[in-house]
Amino acid sequence: MMWYKGYAGMAEYDDEAGIFHGEVINTRDVITFEGESLGEAEKAFRESVDDYLAWCREDGKEPDKPHSGA
Repeated sequence: MMWYKGYAGMAEYDDEAGIFHGEVINTRDVITFEGESLGEAEKAFRESVDDYLAWCREDGKEPDKPHSGA
């Protein structure tokens, strides 16, 4: 599990593709990321969250707030 700015990311390894891929799991919006190593996937996760927040600002959309699922 990865955490950044309140968003939680979950990644898994794809043996066939040889990459880690994942998505943010505590929001209704779809935010995905991938990397060839776990370190790259963690960096891509943070960049994806930042890109999502920047896109929301530029588009005048309120970002979907992370939720706990409780």
